[in-house]
Amino acid sequence: MATIEPTLAGQVALVAGATRGAGRGIARALAASGAFVYCTGRSAAGHPRGVDRPETIDETVALIEQAGGRAVAIRTDHTNEDEVKRLADRVRSEAGRLDVLINSIWGADPMLNWSQRFWEIDLATLRAYLDQTLVSHLITNRHLAPLMVEANRGLIVEVIDGHFAGYRGHILYDLTKASLARLAYGMAMELVGTGVTALALSPGFLRSEAVLEHFGVREENWRDAIAKDPYFAESETPALVGRAAGALAADPDVKRKAGLIHFASDLAREYGFSDVDGRVPDFPRMFDANVKAMASAPPLDDQGRFLVWARYCQIHQDLARRELAILLASALGLDGLGPGLAPAQAHR
Repeated sequence: MATIEPTLAGQVALVAGATRGAGRGIARALAASGAFVYCTGRSAAGHPRGVDRPETIDETVALIEQAGGRAVAIRTDHTNEDEVKRLADRVRSEAGRLDVLINSIWGADPMLNWSQRFWEIDLATLRAYLDQTLVSHLITNRHLAPLMVEANRGLIVEVIDGHFAGYRGHILYDLTKASLARLAYGMAMELVGTGVTALALSPGFLRSEAVLEHFGVREENWRDAIAKDPYFAESETPALVGRAAGALAADPDVKRKAGLIHFASDLAREYGFSDVDGRVPDFPRMFDANVKAMASAPPLDDQGRFLVWARYCQIHQDLARRELAILLASALGLDGLGPGLAPAQAHR
């Protein structure tokens, strides 16, 4: 990761879910900006891992220290309230403050079957899924936010997937990710009058460890995977969302962003930073351009219909993309949709 000029010197951050992906990228970026970072998660050396992946929070700390930063790994199951309370007590005792809280807890991908509709899902894992993906965030905020409220300062970031208002393709995944965005909004409302800000942050097409492995590439040769998936050309490393979190934490006027969903590449253009290769990827623009071309030249093949439908679900409530949504709906043969499912309309 490229060196970032320290701007968070003296601050204390906690990244819940720092094991891999966006959480690891954010932990590394905050440390590179000068913060001391508590890295938490279930996957730690000598303990059973939360998911069947090799990454651990200990490795995250090692990467931070190799780059000259300061961090500590604390194994925590964020679905266990007693463990989270002990974590909060330790932060209070050791650091005496908490300036940045990042909620990037996930680890639930193996629980989902993306081919199932809502009436087909296996309810046997429902409570475990919601505990891992949603309740864990509530528990973490409940016990760590008081350190910020008492000091009348701080930033709480909910890491989600997508900055659009539409549907994310699976009922449980959508329910959770939308709930996390709503959680950030609700916390922001209740934090009005304090010096604490809550908001949501989304990466784009993330080149996480699992995604790189899926495509059979490493970060060094990631572009080789574009032949398999052209959308990969606008993917990004976890460093980009990390730098976005760092920029938000360093912004003295971050309260103006409270309650909203922020997209990492949009923040890169606003704050003037880039990914490790100097690029600022724009996955949404590429996706919009491609589905527009498909919808403009019917008939759609099976793959085209899947992509056009997926994008329509995501953007149909976005007034700024109304014209594109109308085109996609027409290509899909969607007629007579009520206002809840039709392309967005301006309020009269």
